[in-house]
Amino acid sequence: MNINKKQIQHLKGLAHSLKPVVLLGSNGLTEAVIAEIDYALNHHELIKVKIPTDDREVKGLIVEAICRETNAVKVQQIGKVLAIYRQSPEKKIHIPKL
Repeated sequence: MNINKKQIQHLKGLAHSLKPVVLLGSNGLTEAVIAEIDYALNHHELIKVKIPTDDREVKGLIVEAICRETNAVKVQQIGKVLAIYRQSPEKKIHIPKL
């Protein structure tokens, strides 16, 4: 899915008030966590995931893996919180064209 800067700005605004719906545990990124993220994306389209690690390289790899495995787009990452978006068939969130 390709989205432009204007659309990402719109999604950032929507994500601002959201709380993380998925928290990675001590086991890290498991298949169960991916399944939970996938379920949350189907239900909400735009979610936040909390990644409890201070290592930037590890965090970057986890973010890449989440986006790749769920076919989601990274909207924003601030500290340990990642906001991702994937459109569901119901198209619950209206994204501006331009």
